Amino acid sequence: MYKVSQNLLLVVLKCSHAAFHPTSMELRYNAAMTSLLDDIHSYISVDVETAGPIPSRYALLSIGACTIGEPRQTFYVELQPDQELEDPQAMAVHSLDLQTLKRTGLPPKDAMMKFNQWLAAVTPPGSQPLFVAFNAPFDWSFINDSFIRYLGTNPFGHSAVDIKAVYMGLSGKPWRETSGEYLHRLYNNARVLTHNAMEDAVDQAVIFEGILADLEKMNIPD
Repeated sequence: MYKVSQNLLLVVLKCSHAAFHPTSMELRYNAAMTSLLDDIHSYISVDVETAGPIPSRYALLSIGACTIGEPRQTFYVELQPDQELEDPQAMAVHSLDLQTLKRTGLPPKDAMMKFNQWLAAVTPPGSQPLFVAFNAPFDWSFINDSFIRYLGTNPFGHSAVDIKAVYMGLSGKPWRETSGEYLHRLYNNARVLTHNAMEDAVDQAVIFEGILADLEKMNIPD
């Protein structure tokens, strides 16, 4: 597992050494890395399983989340479906059952309150949690819809960090080379997603930590 360090003192010392003359590009990289690591304890990896592709017609069925870095803190909840439609392809992916969840899942409002309380507990005081996901637009759309609908506010705000886009910017590779299979092979021992929301949230956190570790190596001059 990748561990992200906040070795910013090393950067400061090296930058101040008389023999070291950082270029403007190196200074920009190091400033960017400082900002990334400053936020490390606010990043929350989130994954959802749903009954279909859009929150206006299909239910949010489960939420998994975890903190970035160690010690890892995790969250998981299954929800009572608030809509009846099912997309067969979506249901086949995670194998959750709407009829079972009607009996065993938490009411959506209770589930979102529980998630909100967990976020408040694991995010540093005075900080806003930062939503991180693999294909973040999909997961964020369901989380945002449920938070707004049931609690009236989304603690993540109206933004998200997409792991695929971060890797694309780091590597310079085309979008087609940012697939889950490719990044799991590169950063997570080629693990196959289980489509359990909590397990997938942890797996994508490991990928994100690997990307941050690579970015840190790039930004600290020898």
